[in-house]
Amino acid sequence: MIIVTNRNIKTSLSTWVKNLRYISFYKVLQFFLLSISYRLSVVLRKDLRWGRYIALSVEPSNHCDLSCKECPTGMGSLTRKKGLFDTDAYSELLQKEAKQLLYLNFYFQGEPFLNPNLCRLIREAHRKKIYTSVSTNAQTLTAERAEQVVLSGLDRIIISIDGTSQDVYEKYRVGGSLQKVIDATKYLVTSKRKQGSLLQIVFQMVVFSHNEHQIQDLISLAKTIGVDKVDLKSAQIYNFQEKRDMIPINKKWSRYIEEGGLVKIKNPLKHRCWRMWHSAVVTQDLNVVPCCYDKDAEFKLGNLKEVSLKDIQKSIQFKNFRESIALKRSSIEMCKNCDEGLKL
Repeated sequence: MIIVTNRNIKTSLSTWVKNLRYISFYKVLQFFLLSISYRLSVVLRKDLRWGRYIALSVEPSNHCDLSCKECPTGMGSLTRKKGLFDTDAYSELLQKEAKQLLYLNFYFQGEPFLNPNLCRLIREAHRKKIYTSVSTNAQTLTAERAEQVVLSGLDRIIISIDGTSQDVYEKYRVGGSLQKVIDATKYLVTSKRKQGSLLQIVFQMVVFSHNEHQIQDLISLAKTIGVDKVDLKSAQIYNFQEKRDMIPINKKWSRYIEEGGLVKIKNPLKHRCWRMWHSAVVTQDLNVVPCCYDKDAEFKLGNLKEVSLKDIQKSIQFKNFRESIALKRSSIEMCKNCDEGLKL
């Protein structure tokens, strides 16, 4: 569920007009080809895929300064090596893919702002007319860095804030400071107003049983500071059968339901997935994986040091993976906890 706050008609119209500059005939064509081929694949139960990726997530860093519960990075369960996205490799990727990219997300695992070159990466994408977004725990956003973020041309920043009191916030964001999050947000709002920027500042709460009572407080805090939106995100809980106490009491905020004494995901796993058609994820060491649920890069489709993204899209390996989703998506482990299509 998305709760819109502090938005007026003038601001919304300005944002809409601003985002028109990211549109081109070629990008619209790719979206059309992807949409048609996806829908035909669903109807015919046959893997058809036309068009190029219109969205990518890149991983600036898979290091993190917090130890969040239910996060593979925070729990230390990731087996892949730690590192930062190479700036030269990133420039090469943009050179090849910018023509059709509508959206570039600077987040996968880890904290993006632990990459000291993040604002440079954002500026480069902005100059190539790609809509950019980043998600952060905001622990390292000083006033100076907040200004750099605004000046980079970033379009949206998602700030993780899972409580409005330190004791509630740190139950999930272990090692984090709520005050740092609030201060960082204020820095961003101040710089945004100073620069006349249309940067969208979003508060995101992952809703658990321990913080669902603070939802209204979070909305009030967002309005007071000048945040544009509050997003309420259903919590992905590993081993959810054994961790029922973490599931929100109000089922409106949960991606799980209980039936016959068992907990299961609320959203039925249909044998289809739009993400497999329009987007992919590139890890910091340039492995391409199908989507953001492949946290540990188990389903590697190729590495950009060895093969192009265009060739990966057409590869037999990826075709087989898409077909496995069409035949029996519930057999793929990372899909079992997916909220694709779930609306809170």
